[in-house]
Amino acid sequence: MAKARFDTGDPASNEKNVRDGFWRTARKAARQVPFMEEVVAAYYCAMDAQTPLRAKAILLAALAYFVLPVDAIPDVMVGIGFTDDIAVLAAAIAAVRSNITPAHRLAAQESLAALD
Repeated sequence: MAKARFDTGDPASNEKNVRDGFWRTARKAARQVPFMEEVVAAYYCAMDAQTPLRAKAILLAALAYFVLPVDAIPDVMVGIGFTDDIAVLAAAIAAVRSNITPAHRLAAQESLAALD
């Protein structure tokens, strides 16, 4: 089952969902997602007005899948709950890696340090 309200065709809706739920989900997933720094950098890239629309749309769709509560594998299942999210995020990040800048990565490092 796909996540509710997951709509790759509506970037504005995806951006609102991501802004509303990203940090709450990131805190829950921080220990389960091995490349969390890249995920947070992808978040900053998606929110950057300078990011090309195609890259922004790909990242927002993947990040919306990450933050929305209904999931193919429920996120509350310890150990395996974020595996489908990880796959979606990894594919999206790989597709737009060249758009994730050193500034996005620095912001991610600083944000993750503040969460500790």
